[in-house]
Amino acid sequence: MKIEQIYTGCLAQGAYYIESKGEVAIIDPLREVTPYIKKADQDKAKIKYIFETHFHADFVSGHVTLSKLTGAPIIYGPTATPTFDAVVAEDNQVFQLGEITITALHTPGHTMESTTYLLKDKTGKDYAIFSGDTLFLGDVGRPDLAQKATNMTQEDLAGLLFDSLRNKIMPLADDVIVYPAHGAGSACGKNLSKQTVGVLGEQKKTNYALRANMTKDEFIKEVTDGLLPPPQYFPLNVKMNKEGYDDIEDVIERGTKPLTPKEFETIATNTGAVVLDVRHQDEFIKGHIPRSIFIGIDGGFAPWVGALIADVNQPILLVADTGREEETIIRLSRVGFDNTLGYLEGGFEAWKNEGFEYDTISSISAKNLKEELQKENLPIFDVRKEGEFASEHVENAHHTPLDYLNDYLTEFPENKPFYVHCAGGYRSVIAASILKSRGIHNLVDISGGFAAIKDAGIPVTNYVCPSTLK
Repeated sequence: MKIEQIYTGCLAQGAYYIESKGEVAIIDPLREVTPYIKKADQDKAKIKYIFETHFHADFVSGHVTLSKLTGAPIIYGPTATPTFDAVVAEDNQVFQLGEITITALHTPGHTMESTTYLLKDKTGKDYAIFSGDTLFLGDVGRPDLAQKATNMTQEDLAGLLFDSLRNKIMPLADDVIVYPAHGAGSACGKNLSKQTVGVLGEQKKTNYALRANMTKDEFIKEVTDGLLPPPQYFPLNVKMNKEGYDDIEDVIERGTKPLTPKEFETIATNTGAVVLDVRHQDEFIKGHIPRSIFIGIDGGFAPWVGALIADVNQPILLVADTGREEETIIRLSRVGFDNTLGYLEGGFEAWKNEGFEYDTISSISAKNLKEELQKENLPIFDVRKEGEFASEHVENAHHTPLDYLNDYLTEFPENKPFYVHCAGGYRSVIAASILKSRGIHNLVDISGGFAAIKDAGIPVTNYVCPSTLK
């Protein structure tokens, strides 16, 4: 028996490859499925099953394409209603894989079809669970994402999740290995561990949601407390996972169309496409196409695209470093953005060399900012997340989190310079690009972000004025 976790850091997502006696099961595959097929070929094995723990919201799974290429059936848990051919398993239905078995345990709560897959070894011993978004290390799946689809409240779903955990998962032995669908950084939970594999006994001891003496009312209150609104692209990804999508090879072929600067400009004008610049933030600051949006490929790329562009059908034109165009298109497709129209051949330098207009972002070092602050009280805007801001922030700073930046546009000064920062410099440049695309140009990026601010000795505080939090 072989179990391999295939973890994708930018999505904080774990897919699984399981092989026994020449038969393979894939759980929650990514959109690009060739690696799974190659892995099975190397093992001289055949992909027999494709298991989906639920209709994912934060990424587009590769189940449809993988089934098409291999003939393996797609398996969902009870109550799932995909529009394509799939096996909708019964609760406790057993699937034989070589010398081992995989049992579908219906565990609703995160979504109604959410299912945990229990792997038993060749002796019949419970060996591992693939818990999807039902159980994470350190947390459980948020119960608010499926409300509209089920006509239930988040409290109703949380109650179901409590029962699923108590009746299906917690009775399992402490040495059962837990393989979740996500780790820290995912928006599918609140307090996920950085670890991506654990054991159930440790979770029973340390996971707040698995406390033995916890009442259902306590569970509902704690699991629903502090939930932020989900990213707008989540329902669109659910729709794609439920109804199907284009093969990724077709998406890549459409998107990897080289465009001259003139062609690029014409298409941008005629289609209303978003110009997405994925270079490093330092390069974007020095020069970029006017009104383009920066989301660097080497940061938390895909989730930020989903959160800030939101509409997966939005036409996109790419500005990327040479050789990274296809990688970018693949990573866009992982969160459902399949409508890339092409890329700027030769990158930003080609645009600049052709004499087209370009823009820059003003920047200041933390050391120079400290000197300026000693002269006058300057408006500083912090675009980090609420928890980061609450932990520590510049005295008198305004909190305008990047996730919801469009809700704060009226708070930025119209006629005088203001200063923007995040933790290290990535998110503040995203924010700056969005503000400039909205016609707000009087901003200055604080180079190096909050880390540089602290190093420079600029006064910080952890006091949070309630009126600054929304």
